[in-house]
Amino acid sequence: MIAALLFVAALAAEPAAVPPETAVSTPASPSPIADTDLREFIAIAGRKVAGRPVEGHYATADKVLLIRRDDKGYPVIAASMGFPSRQSLPAPPTGTLVVVRFHQRSETVVPGPTADDLAFVKANRLPLFVVGEWARPAPMWEVAWVDGAVRFRTIGEVGEIGPWRD
Repeated sequence: MIAALLFVAALAAEPAAVPPETAVSTPASPSPIADTDLREFIAIAGRKVAGRPVEGHYATADKVLLIRRDDKGYPVIAASMGFPSRQSLPAPPTGTLVVVRFHQRSETVVPGPTADDLAFVKANRLPLFVVGEWARPAPMWEVAWVDGAVRFRTIGEVGEIGPWRD
């Protein structure tokens, strides 16, 4: 219970202010579809996390990564944590460009994003990458707000993309 409260507090915390001379020009609001470099970063760095155990108080936890850009504009993992697998993700902190969620087990008949994953994107209009830890190589999907609806597509091992599906 305490770990869940700490997670929510960490997500709610605002990032430190960046002095204007070192600030990188970024869009006012995150794009509903991840940039190519973010997708490729997640395809490589995210799959390195797949299969590693989650430590903490949760017997069945998903891993969650929050992705931002560093002061030079490169993608970085801003936060990494465990989160209860049957719980919806809260809204991420300001400045988060992409969220990555690693599911330990497939909860859908056809492997892919869960209803909670789709609801997160609908509520936040922020790209979510879902990685299935139940298989090797780990399957990955990008869930995004596209043309006024939540859609998802498969992401290959080095960032190649499939067609959008409903």
